[in-house]
Amino acid sequence: MATAAIFSSLRRRRSPSLEAFLAPVDLSDVALVQTLLAVSAELVSCFSGKSLFFQRKNSRSLIRKIELFVVLLECVRDSESGVSGLSSTSLVCFKEMYLLLYRSKILLDYCAQSSKLWLLLQNHSISGHFHDLNQEISTLLDVFPFSDIELSEDVREQIELMQKQARKSSLYIDKNDEVLRVKLFSFLDEFENGKIPCTEGLRALFVDELGIRDAKSCRAEIEFLEEQIVNHEGDIEPTASVLNGFVGMTRYCRFLLFGFEENDVELQFGNQKKPRKGLISQEIADTFITIPKDFCCPISLDLMRDPVIISTGQTYDRSSISRWVEEGHCTCPKTGQLLINTRLVPNRALRNLIAQWCTAHGIPYDLPENPESSLEAFTAALPSKASMEANRATASLLIQQLADGSPCAKTVAARGIRLLAKTGKENRAFIAEAGAIPHLCKLLSSPDPIAQENSVTAMLNLSIYDKNKSRIMEEKECLGSIVEVLRFGLTTEARENAAATLFSLSAVHDYKKRIADEEGAVESLARLLRFGTPRGKKDAVTALFNLSTHTENCVRMVEAGAVAAMVSALGNEGVAEEAAAALALVVRQPTGAEAVGKEEMAVAGLIGMMRCGTPRGKENAVAALLELCRSGGSATAERVLKAPALAGLLQTLLFTGTKRARRKAASLARVFQRCENYHLHFGGLGAGYAYAGNSAANRDQSFVSDVSVAVPISVPVL
Repeated sequence: MATAAIFSSLRRRRSPSLEAFLAPVDLSDVALVQTLLAVSAELVSCFSGKSLFFQRKNSRSLIRKIELFVVLLECVRDSESGVSGLSSTSLVCFKEMYLLLYRSKILLDYCAQSSKLWLLLQNHSISGHFHDLNQEISTLLDVFPFSDIELSEDVREQIELMQKQARKSSLYIDKNDEVLRVKLFSFLDEFENGKIPCTEGLRALFVDELGIRDAKSCRAEIEFLEEQIVNHEGDIEPTASVLNGFVGMTRYCRFLLFGFEENDVELQFGNQKKPRKGLISQEIADTFITIPKDFCCPISLDLMRDPVIISTGQTYDRSSISRWVEEGHCTCPKTGQLLINTRLVPNRALRNLIAQWCTAHGIPYDLPENPESSLEAFTAALPSKASMEANRATASLLIQQLADGSPCAKTVAARGIRLLAKTGKENRAFIAEAGAIPHLCKLLSSPDPIAQENSVTAMLNLSIYDKNKSRIMEEKECLGSIVEVLRFGLTTEARENAAATLFSLSAVHDYKKRIADEEGAVESLARLLRFGTPRGKKDAVTALFNLSTHTENCVRMVEAGAVAAMVSALGNEGVAEEAAAALALVVRQPTGAEAVGKEEMAVAGLIGMMRCGTPRGKENAVAALLELCRSGGSATAERVLKAPALAGLLQTLLFTGTKRARRKAASLARVFQRCENYHLHFGGLGAGYAYAGNSAANRDQSFVSDVSVAVPISVPVL
């Protein structure tokens, strides 16, 4: 692993005090020596009596050299000539010493703070860094002008001895550490070959030799390894797939060796909770991250699914740049350069990096339907057999506890299933195949809020895999139990995740009617949309949107108050875009149009979105108004026609909106042309309509019935 990776990792894990240590060396002569003395003394104080679990000999050797630096610096400080008598060469060497001390601190901190498994896996690399530091110290001592400094005889002898030792030293790799590393890999090889290692062997390694003696220590090891996979984004050795194998093996050992009994404090997520984005955003929720800037499309700012290169050399997501070109633009959105041609060249290297990054974060990544590139993109990202076998063994332990364990053990097992189902369709598949769903279903009605929250979230994660949707829906009373959690869940998180689960299940068209007909389902989603947290509102509105796509659900949506809730949501910036999209679907039906027409704030809310919404929000708003006028009758169309500022907003949208928004606006303008009082309200709209709308209409008459809405929705993993 590169030195930069160690430095960046430590800087992420250290307190702000390290920043002061990274200050530029622009100190005066006196201040420089004082700083060097303070830093080296601090290092000696922190590490001289501290025995690191690994790299003991290398770290002790380094500390002994730093101890001699302390003696040297004290001699300089206390000499008769003092610091002012130092030559320019001496000062340059002291500045170099500053950098060496900084790197020593970083390396020693790294060894003290990293997990045991990680240090073992990096044994050769870290030993190499100690050797590099030793060589640089040797070089510094060789060029240092000791004749400029007043040194006592014993100090001079110590320095000369250290010089000789540094020159002769070679790379040192602890044999005992190396034996443990080889043993660790041997257990991974057993999983790779489809064999489960013996319990006693694993216990001897983890407990006796590595000192990992409880479930908490195991969790810390797992979290550290996962952090390395995420932070180094593929630039890592061992590879991410191998590290995932060690994560799987450690998770298996956590349950095999330390059981399922934990106190309630350990089970709660409490301070470990991290805010999750709602369903409408990319599936990067949970654990670690923001999307690397280079993986985002400059147009949409979203994660690129199919990156392509245009003639100017810039990379965009295919869908975004295609829309840009279709709208008539002939320049590069980022540079403004004229496009020589409109050819889109797949950026396979970047796509492979994004695929690997998504796999490491448990984010589904759907490649374009291109057989030529599919295998290429995912070859490096596929989970290793060792990881899968370890996860299978873990799932077996967890499901056994879900079936037969104590209430506390079932809670621990549900959390284990939840975490195991966070990533990979393979995990979700074999967890369900092994029979987890019936046991999780029973746990949904648990009086323990932690057990209930874990079970419904595990159900959500499992439901992302399409084949599991039917397993959940076919399980007796499972849908009803999920709805009960939505209605009466013991925690906010449980209710929100139940809403997300309903959205995930409603991706199958045949289930949308069943979900809507389940007692209390739509009412509870509407209530969550009105009174939930920002994340809860997002979960609720996206679930309602999905249910709205089934025409037979319209009456149910009206009766349950969902339409009124979506109208009220038009004023909420966080969910307005999705609410408008759902309303555009509801008002296709006369019943839905009538209900929306009766809502006093519906038209005003949609027009407000046309004025201040996102491009997609404006598109959805004009689509909803168009369908409202078509299905709501002449009186409703007249009411929309009279709305203040609509003429100007339509005019603007006809020229500046997205392609679909312009089509919708042109269609709405034609609807108004047929109204009796059109010229009283829209006298100046005709020219703009003819210029921006009619040409499109002539090219594509099919857009008259184009009522699609733009809502990118994905299911999160938690």
